[in-house]
Amino acid sequence: MDEIKLYENKEIRSVWDEEKEEWYFSVVDVVSVLTESKDPQVYWRVLKKRLKDEGNETVTNCNALKMKAADGKMRLTDVADMQGILRIIQSIPSPKAEPFKLWLAEVGKERIDEIIDPELTIDRALETYLKKGYSREWINQRLQAIQVRKELTDAWDDHGIEKGIEYAILTDEITKAWSGMTTRGYKNLKGLKKENLRDNMTTLEIVLNMLAEATTTELTKTTNPQGLEENKKVAKRGGSIAGNTRKEIEKETGKPVITSKNAVDLSRLIEDVVKEPFNKKQDKKDDTDKEK
Repeated sequence: MDEIKLYENKEIRSVWDEEKEEWYFSVVDVVSVLTESKDPQVYWRVLKKRLKDEGNETVTNCNALKMKAADGKMRLTDVADMQGILRIIQSIPSPKAEPFKLWLAEVGKERIDEIIDPELTIDRALETYLKKGYSREWINQRLQAIQVRKELTDAWDDHGIEKGIEYAILTDEITKAWSGMTTRGYKNLKGLKKENLRDNMTTLEIVLNMLAEATTTELTKTTNPQGLEENKKVAKRGGSIAGNTRKEIEKETGKPVITSKNAVDLSRLIEDVVKEPFNKKQDKKDDTDKEK
């Protein structure tokens, strides 16, 4: 699926990969926006060669996909995922790239701080959810859901389940059993792509998802399944118990528990990425001025 994203009223072509759940962006469009080069194609060609000579793997991983060009024809264009784009931005000497570089440096420092003091991760999550406008009641449920999920994955680890694809398969079994939809179907209902499904659930949806995962954890510990196939059966059972609860609630209220409501606000998120480092810098300047 192709989309046009805007940054400072300039177009950045993008493609959504449904299977990988990744956005891919036109590199030359990003270069054009950040450098204002008269010939972004040439600029990217020179930058690409320099990065290759430096042994930068990001360039090697740049794929060529067909995108609609200015003349309306579909032409092969270099694209990169979000990680690749951010790495390329780091190599662009331009004032317009500085907000992104500043933000990346800030995020890197925060990540190192969290490795030294893991409790900061929880504090950071709380602060982020508050900034996005979530209520404290919702945030409390969400943080509890994170703990419930961790207990479930710990139980899976103890019973022969591998991280990655097997986690995803079992999560899908639980989701189908309690909600009646696959995880992808659930996200489609809410209009989501890469966003976290739980971050876009209502309080009741989160509670039922927690019930499904907590029940699966207890059943896993009790029945001691081994390997993917046995754990799939337990996941279905755990999810079904929460699914029965969902049906009872819907019967009593006459309303569906699962809704298309979401908390997506990408435009605000992009603004935060660009503005936050400068806001912090300005706040420090204001504090210094006050001291003077």
